Amino acid sequence: MKHDLVVFVPGITGTRLTRDGKDLWHQSRQALLGALPFSRAVERLRLPDDIGDHRPEEPWAVEATELVKSPEALPGFLAHLGYPDARTMLTGLVPEQYALFPYDWRLSNRVTADSLRTFVERELSRWRGQVERFHPRAEDPPRVILLCHSMGGLVGRYYLECLGGRDITRALVTLGTPHRGAAKAVRFLTGHGVPTEGWGAVRRSLAGAAARRVNEQLAELCRTFPSMGQLLPVYAAVRRPEFPEGHHEHLTSIDVGLPSALVADAFDFHGEFEDAVRKNRRNSDDGELPYRVHCLGGRSHPTVHGVVVAPEKIEFSLALDDEEPWTGDGTVPEESAFARWALRGMDEAVWNGHRHANLTSADAFGHQLTAVLHGKSARETLAADDEFGIVVPELAVSGAPFEVTAVGVERGRTVRMGLHRSGDAGPAVWTDLAPGEPGELRGELVAGPGTWVLSVVADRPQVTQRDVVLVVEA
Repeated sequence: MKHDLVVFVPGITGTRLTRDGKDLWHQSRQALLGALPFSRAVERLRLPDDIGDHRPEEPWAVEATELVKSPEALPGFLAHLGYPDARTMLTGLVPEQYALFPYDWRLSNRVTADSLRTFVERELSRWRGQVERFHPRAEDPPRVILLCHSMGGLVGRYYLECLGGRDITRALVTLGTPHRGAAKAVRFLTGHGVPTEGWGAVRRSLAGAAARRVNEQLAELCRTFPSMGQLLPVYAAVRRPEFPEGHHEHLTSIDVGLPSALVADAFDFHGEFEDAVRKNRRNSDDGELPYRVHCLGGRSHPTVHGVVVAPEKIEFSLALDDEEPWTGDGTVPEESAFARWALRGMDEAVWNGHRHANLTSADAFGHQLTAVLHGKSARETLAADDEFGIVVPELAVSGAPFEVTAVGVERGRTVRMGLHRSGDAGPAVWTDLAPGEPGELRGELVAGPGTWVLSVVADRPQVTQRDVVLVVEA
C-alpha cells in the first residue's frame, strides 16, 4: 500500500467555489453576518430548481479549485476548522502520489461521483507512469486509497460500487461520514437548524429573531442543493408521541415539512448504492469487497438522532428512546458514522472524542491514516475514559452571551474555554466553566460578528475539544 495513490475527498462546504474569480461561498456566509443583502447572495450561490442529477450551466456554474483552509460553518448543521495538508500526516508519502479532489458540493453526489471517476482515472494513470522512480520493488501496480471526510464518503462509496471504482481501489477511509444520513439535515432543511428558544429569557427575543432569519435564509438556499437532500437520515428517525415507545418511522412515512421529492431522492440514492453492493458481491468469487474499509468517527458528544412529530410542531431528539442521550460527533450519530455495509460490528470502526469540525485535525486521525497507508491495523477505540463532550450553540449573536456546556467530565477536573480567530495561536483570554446541572459544567462567552474557533480544555490529563461558532449581528 505504500506505493498507492492517495486521493483526498473533502466534505460539504469544504471546497472553495468561485465565479469570475469571486469567492461565492465566503460572500454568502458574510451575507448571514449582515454584510450583504441575502437575496443577492442567494442568486449567486443557489442552483436552478429541480436540477436533479445535472450539471449547472451559466449563470449557475462555478469553479471548484481548492480546499477551504479556514474555519467555515453552515449554522445549525455543518462546520469544519479548515483542511490541513494531509500529506504532512502521512509518513513515507511523496508529493506525486497525493491528489486533492475539489468539487462543487452543491450538486448531486451522483454527479460528483462521476467527476471523481474521471479524476481518479487520470491521476492514477499519471502516478503509474511515475511510481517506479520511487518504488522500484513494488509487487503490484499501484491502486487507490480514498480518504473521505463527511459527505465526501458518500461520494467515494457511490463511485466505488456504482461506477466501477472498486476494481482499482485498495482502501476507503471515511471520517465522520453519515453513511445512513443525519437527523440534523431535517432540522436544517425544514428551517429549524438554529434553535429559536432556550437562549435565556432576557436575550431570547434578540437571539430568536436572528436565528429565525438565518433559518429561513439557509433553508431557502440549500433546498436547491441536491447534495443536501442526500444527507437526510434513511434510518427510522421519526417518532410520534401517540405511538408506543420504541416505534420509529422513516421520513417516507410521515410529513415533517420537507419536499417529497427531496426525501424520495435521498432514499433512492442510498438504495442504489446498497443494491450495487449486493449485486457486486454476488458477482465476485468470494462475496467480499475487493478493498478495505476504515471508518473513523467521534462518539463523545450529544448528537441529534431523531425527529419527534407532534400535532403542532416538530422537535429534535438526542436519543431515539427515553434513555440517556446517544452520542456522536455533534453532527453525525455514531451509528451512522459506522459503515454497516462493509464492517461486521461497530468495534471494527476507529472512534475518537473529537467533534465533526475537528475530525481532520492531525491529533484526530494522523497516525491512523499512516497505519492504513502502510497496511497496518487501525482498529482501536480512541475515545478514552478521560474524553468529554461539549454542547455548542450553532449560532450566537454579537454582544449577547452564549452558553457552552461540557458533559461527561470527571469530578475534580478543571475545564476552561476561549475563542480565537483563525490563524491565531489560540485564545488570548480563558474562562473557567462552573458546575451546572448534575454531570455538567457551564460557562458563557461573548464575541463580535464573524467566524470564531472555540477551544474547550480539560486538565489531568489535558484534553481539548474544538468547534466553530458563527456570530451574527442582531
